[in-house]
Formats: sequence, C-alpha cells, structure tokens
Amino acid sequence: MPPFSLANRVALVTGSSTGLGKATAACLGKAGAKVALNYANNTSRADATLAELHDAGITAELFQADVTNEAEINRMITAIEGSLGPVDIAVVNATPAQPLKPIEEYDWAFYQQMLDFFIKSPYLLARRLLPGMKARGHGRLINITSEVFLLGVQPFSAYVAAKGGQVGWSRSMANELAPAGITVNMIAPGWVPVERHENDPQEDKDDYLASVPMGRWGTPEDVGWAAAYFASDEAAFVTGQTIAVNGGKTVW
Repeated sequence: MPPFSLANRVALVTGSSTGLGKATAACLGKAGAKVALNYANNTSRADATLAELHDAGITAELFQADVTNEAEINRMITAIEGSLGPVDIAVVNATPAQPLKPIEEYDWAFYQQMLDFFIKSPYLLARRLLPGMKARGHGRLINITSEVFLLGVQPFSAYVAAKGGQVGWSRSMANELAPAGITVNMIAPGWVPVERHENDPQEDKDDYLASVPMGRWGTPEDVGWAAAYFASDEAAFVTGQTIAVNGGKTVW
C-alpha cells in the first residue's frame, strides 16, 4: 500500500456538502477512503456534492443529520456502519453562521449554539464512535478549530470562546485515548474564502490578505490535505496537535 493511503478506511466529515467540509471529504476520498457526507438541511446542494465526488471516482454516500442532536447522530452512525462500514475517521467540521458582533449584541442562545456545534457535537460523535474504535485499536478524531482562538479575534467572543473549549476538549481527549490507539488532532484554518464569504466586504478581505505572510489565500484543499495527513497511518504517533493552515499568520 502506498504511503498516506486511506484505502479500506471509512471517513465521516460533518457539514460536508459545501465549503471546507466538501473539500476535506474530496481529499479523503482521493486518498482512498470511503466517505460519509453529512448535511443538515440543503438536500439539493448535498446531492450535487455527492455527484461531484462520484464523478471523481470517490466512493461516497450521503447522510442527513443534525450533528448537535444525539438521536440523529446515533441514527446516522448506525446507517453509515450498515452501508459503508465502521467509521475509522471523523472530521468534525459542521458550523453555524458566525456573525461578528459586540458582546452586548449576542444573547446566551447564540453562545449556546456555538457550544453545541464545537463542544457538544464532538462529544456526542466521540461517545458514539469510541466503542468501535477502541475495539479495533484504531481511530482518528480530527476537529476543525480556528486561528481565531490564538489571535483572540474581536468582536467575535462567542465563536472564539467555543473554539477555545473545543481545543481544550481535544487536548484532553488526545491523552485519554492515546493508549487505545486513537488520535485526536486539530486543524486551525485561517480565513479561507468559501461560498458563505461571497458577500463579505472586499475591504475586510484585502486587510486580511495583507496580513498573511505567504501572500496568498488558503484554499479548501489546503485544509483537506492536512486532514488526510492526520487520518493516515503515517500520523499514528501524532496526537493532541494543531496544524495551523494559514500561510504563517500564526506560529506556535
């Protein structure tokens, strides 16, 4: 088997009908994994993504679920296991809208939504997947975090706080699960323009790009191939780590 092959692995990517999740699913599929695409609401967009992956020769299936809901997660994982096989790799990518607001304009319901996506969802997915991963002595949990935690970006307190919680959870779980042969790692992208950024102010984009030492925008595939590395057997001795995919904007 060639290096970095994911042949015979099953990978779940949450929130993978668009954006970073879509590119990550494609990269894992190109590396040989069977891919479980997840989406919450937009069926036509998800169907189009599935067709793109099939056209690229990737084995993939589509699974609808709200990944902040325990019953829906359990139903989805059971369906994946019955169709593609046991999940070896889980990339926690799903995210809600992320408006920047002064703290006075957030309410607790919005904070709670951030916590649900970035702490509750990884927790629920891990709870469902870990018995099988432990039994097989192998597993890869990959959390998509963000550079905003290290940078303390403002006015963005709800998102930054939840991402900080996700980082802490991932680090603790990395130590807890290492004896079982399960790794827990993080990818911290910078601002990578995808579909939901189409209407962002050009001035904001220009200012951000000017701050990137590499002098270019990141691409969704930059994030996807980082995930493929963490998912590989070659990364079996790497856990609790973060790859910042942001052209050198943060160095840690």
